[in-house]
This record gives sequence, C-alpha cells and structure tokens, in this order.
Amino acid sequence: MKKLGDMLLTQGPLEEIVIGNTALVRAMLETGTRVATSYPGSPTPEIATAIRAIPKEKRPFYFEFSTNEKVATEVAYGAAVNGHLSVVFFKSVGLNVAADVFVQLPLMNIIGGMVVVLGDDPGANSSQNEQDNRHLARMCYMPVLEPADPTEVYHYYIKAAELSRRQKMAVLLRLTTHVCHAKQKVAFGKLPKLGPIPAAQFDVQNGCYIPLARDVFPLKRRAFDNLEQAETFAQEANLVQTVDHQHKDRGIITAGLPFASVMDVLADVPNPPDVLKLGLVYPLPKAALIDFLKKHQEVRLVEELDDLIEKEIKALAFEEGLTVKLIGKQSREEWVGEYTPEKVREMLHGTWPDLFKQAPAPAAVSDTPQRPAQMCPGCGHRSAFFAIKKALAEKDITVADIGCHTLGYMPPYEVGQLMMCMGASTGIASGLSLYNSDRKVVAFLGDSTFFHAGIPGIVNAVFNNHPIALIVMENGTTAMTGHQDHAASGRNFNDVTDKIPIKKVLEGLGVKQIYDVDTYQQARLTELIEKALADEGFSVVIARHPCMLKFMREKRRKEGFEMHQVAIEQDVCERIH
Repeated sequence: MKKLGDMLLTQGPLEEIVIGNTALVRAMLETGTRVATSYPGSPTPEIATAIRAIPKEKRPFYFEFSTNEKVATEVAYGAAVNGHLSVVFFKSVGLNVAADVFVQLPLMNIIGGMVVVLGDDPGANSSQNEQDNRHLARMCYMPVLEPADPTEVYHYYIKAAELSRRQKMAVLLRLTTHVCHAKQKVAFGKLPKLGPIPAAQFDVQNGCYIPLARDVFPLKRRAFDNLEQAETFAQEANLVQTVDHQHKDRGIITAGLPFASVMDVLADVPNPPDVLKLGLVYPLPKAALIDFLKKHQEVRLVEELDDLIEKEIKALAFEEGLTVKLIGKQSREEWVGEYTPEKVREMLHGTWPDLFKQAPAPAAVSDTPQRPAQMCPGCGHRSAFFAIKKALAEKDITVADIGCHTLGYMPPYEVGQLMMCMGASTGIASGLSLYNSDRKVVAFLGDSTFFHAGIPGIVNAVFNNHPIALIVMENGTTAMTGHQDHAASGRNFNDVTDKIPIKKVLEGLGVKQIYDVDTYQQARLTELIEKALADEGFSVVIARHPCMLKFMREKRRKEGFEMHQVAIEQDVCERIH
C-alpha cells in the first residue's frame, strides 16, 4: 500500500482500501476544491489527518483549523462567494455553534460552490447527544446527501460539489460515525489538471448578500427553487437506487448506513423485500417514492434517529391517495442508537415474522467488566484534580466543560457535577453563584475551548462581577480530538505562528485576579485555589501542564531517546487515591 499522501496525489485511476474520511479528501482533490476549513471533532478529524499527509507544497488547496465551527463556516463561505469551491467539516454538535451562519447559507448566491460536511453521531459514540441535524437542514432549506459507505462518501462529495456549483448553493453532506470510519476498497478517478487560481470574483451584483427584511423574501424563494433543482438532480445523478427483488407485496425504504444493515440482514432471506435507497434525504425525490409505493402493498421505513422521512412519506402517500400500508417506528428503542444489523433484523422480524427462518437470538450479555474512560498516565489533569479537591468543601459546586478534563467527573476524582457544551461552564457557574452565599462555585475550561467558545462567558463574569473561580486547564493542545493546535500553541495547521497567551487575553478582558501554576506543583495549586475561592468577585487560576501523551510521542521521535520504566512496589502500595 502506498503512503497516504502519495496515494491521494496519484494521478489515477486507482483502487485503495480507505476509511470514509480519507475517501472524502480524494474527492476534494478530484473536484478541484480550493479552500477547506474545520474545527476538530469526532468523527471527522481523520479528514484533516489525510490532508496533513499531503505535503504543504503539493497541496492544491488551502486548509485551516479555525477557532470554532462558526468561524470555519464563515471562512469557507467567504472563499466560496469569491469564486472558490470550498468545504467546511465538523462534528454533529459543531453545527449548533455554526448555526447562525449555516441557516443563512441557502439564501445566498454562492458562486464558487460550498459543501458542508457534517459528522453526525447516532449512538452518541463521542458526543453529548444524538441530535439529528437533518432538522436544521430542513429548517433552512438546504439539500442533504447521505452516503452509506466510503465509496459513496467519495461519489457523493463529487455530486454535492457538482450540484453546489451548478445551483450556486450550499449542499450538506451528512456522514455518520461508522460511515466516516468504515473501511472499503474504493475505485478513484483521475486528478484534474488545475489551472492557475482565478482572481477574486466577488461582485455585489451576484447578491444580494445582505439578508435584511426587504430582500429576505426573494432570497427565500430562490432557496425553494434550488430545492426543486436538487430533487431533479437526484434522479439525474443516480442518487435514488432500487434493489429489485421482484417482491410485489413488500418493500423497504431507507438511507445512509441503515441501508448497509438492511442489505446485510436480507443477504440470506429467500424472498427478500424490494429496497429503495435514498441518497438525497432532503428534499425527498417524490416521483421515485410514489412509483415505489404504488408497486407494493406494505412498505417498512427504516430510518435512524428521528422520523423525518417517515412523516414526509406518509404525508405524500395521503396526498396521492395511495392505499399502501406504511410501517414506521414501532417502539421507543427505534428512536435511539445506531441501526446495526442486529437491530434492523429485530425490527424487520417484528414487522414480518415470516421473513426469517428463526427469530433473532437475544442479545448476548457480556460478563466482561466495563472499562471506564480514564485520563492518561502522567496527565496533568490527574495531578490538578487531586490538588484542587483538597481545596474544596464537600458542599462546593464544580462545573465541568468539554475536553479531556471532563473525565474528572469519574472516580476517583469526582470533580465536575454539571456539563452542557463547549464554553458553557463559566456562564453556568455564574448562574449557580446567584443567591448563593455559602457554597463556592468553581468552573473548569480547557485551553482550546477557551478560544473556541469560552471568552464570552468570561467577559460576562467580569462585566457582572460574578463571584466564581474559573480554572483554565491548559495542556497546550486540543488533546481529546487528536492533538490539533490552537491559538496558544505557537503554530497553526500550516506554519509556526505567534502564540496568543491566555494570561494576556484574560488581562485584556479586565480580569484582575489571575493565578498561574504547573499542575505538578500540587501544594502550590491547592494554595492558589483556596486563594481564588477567598477572593471577592471573579478570579482565574491557570493550571498548566503539557499533554503527556503528546509530549512523550514527540520525545520518542527524537534521536537518542531512552524510555525509563517506573514500577510500583505492590507489597508496599496501599492503593490510596
């Protein structure tokens, strides 16, 4: 197998076994994508890993990790209205951060084309919820393509780019966790010969680009027109596929990864139902749906997470006066979790018991003890929580945030009793401090999150003089998602850059009480936490120590490095946490 960067730059055509995220990068190259932006978040970081494998001097597009998802979307949009095909990618809850910009995109005439790649997370494998972001796309009238495997990730990105350029509109490519990480042999096409980068093409005559009251209505009508064109495009681009088993009575309508589970389950069924696979899940291709519904007496709708497709198909069947029996979600469990083959088999057996020779076997119960997530050996957060807990009274309230330090909630530390989303800790802690004279409130914030979404809460705490202590857990990287750099790291994705020191930012925001300590200095950290808790008003403790996983990886790469092992004397250790 070729090195990743060499494979991605091979003129082609070629075949290679890749994950979905890598297939996406090859599609970016083949479509002539010029600008890519992101904020790291699972299941999408490997897209950036594949981009990094391409040497900077050979990379035919610009890429950056932006400070958050909203800014990443803004940068990609700015490039697209200047004539460059652009893409922005991030995880499911990242769309919440980007929403202010995202919901306006369908109103705009995006002359270069723009693809929004979203890593949704059924099963909440790495997210704080299972939110189904098709809702937000429907709310703002943005077409949604949904691939089922790495091959379709590659083809669907190319089709999304084509539709986006043709209609000068943003298109959402919705991936899910297992589609991002699944491996498959993908047949790639040829790389184009790119000409010189065109000059800036932004022109106000292509707008309006100011969505104020007077202009909103024609812009919204344009979004409706684009949806109609997307539905036509779905038929032309083979985004609707029928697996014809010659079954006149029964059919299944599905999309995305559930399609793969359906096909897996039906592989050994003697007389399987027909299957209609939707590659475009919004807007729905009505003509293909009506044709399929008319040919079958019963149709099972297999749709992961919420029942958006189910409701729309039922409404369509009613409007068309069709007598087909439509069977949607049958239990609460069908609203929850990933549609694995085992789950889909159980669903189909519940609908058509005669479909299988025997009922699905009950799920095996493993007697293997669970292995709870833990912070890495040597992690500065371990040392910090040990020291911080000494300074807290049992009744004090601790507010967690997103990051490795969220694991402080787990035993033995049990620090962090509330958590919502990135950057929310300071605001939540401020609310908890109101009418609260006898319980100290402590908030935690990671250094990457500080720049992502933490600053507004800090400004608010200073502005309103909320009496809380904020502990900034600074480890010098975006550790949880793969050690991506942030504004205080001293480099961005492409180059060495000036650090933006957190302490100076805090001083510039007007924070008067700032303390700074390495987390390995436990006695000093405990002392500073006690001091911060005794201060009047808002105070901040910067508890810093480099991420040891990243630190040791970098050490091992250096010539002459020797690994020193540390052993525990088991007969002496008293197992004190």
